[in-house]
Amino acid sequence: MSINKELAQREFIQREYGKLHSPYEKELEFYGAVAAGDIERVKALYTPLAVEGYGKLSEDKIRNLKYHLIITIALIARFCIEAGMPTETSYTISDIYINRLDVAETEEELGAIHREVFLEYAKRMQTVTSGEAYSKHILMCLDMIYDNIYSGIRVSELADRLGLSAQYLSKLFRQEVGVTISEFIMSRRIQAAENMLKYSDYSSIDIGNYLNFSSHSHFISAFRKHTGFTPKQYREEYFRVNWKNMHETP
Repeated sequence: MSINKELAQREFIQREYGKLHSPYEKELEFYGAVAAGDIERVKALYTPLAVEGYGKLSEDKIRNLKYHLIITIALIARFCIEAGMPTETSYTISDIYINRLDVAETEEELGAIHREVFLEYAKRMQTVTSGEAYSKHILMCLDMIYDNIYSGIRVSELADRLGLSAQYLSKLFRQEVGVTISEFIMSRRIQAAENMLKYSDYSSIDIGNYLNFSSHSHFISAFRKHTGFTPKQYREEYFRVNWKNMHETP
């Protein structure tokens, strides 16, 4: 069947049975409230995730809900980027929730993810809209840092790509972010190392090499400075606490 014929048939059926998609203006108002960090308005406009009014993307009810939720999360991620949220932050939050819904098996689980994702974005957007948002140059700088967190990038390279002097960029970054570019890059490398120690089986030597530390001793020293633990101690502590929480009786 041609797309034109199928389109005509579907539009006819939807009009006949009153199964029209949700009003565009209502969706825009809701997304706008999330992007503005207006939590009370988000709660007032929120409607539970449901098949009715959202179109049919799959014959399977759960898969249909998942498809719509993925679209919704992708849209809100882009709304928040346009409103000033750092691109990498917004996309990473989107990835986290899409990974969660991918393994969800019930309508209740998907509904909980649907509610949580809007509040998570709205809460984070409160910080952006409170005057703590970064300028365009700093947002671009942050994006480049995130894109090169594993391969490494120097201040001079960041400045060249932005068409600024290294001195001016360093001053601007310190004013807006509160730390030097080098300190920020190191903190994000350590954050990445923490996640790898928690959620992967890579050795600390492999992690240090992957994150481009000059030597294993340098990695251990930098990690201890930021966390108070060596990489080995950090992994052991994480698994100890996690094991305890898993086996505690309610």
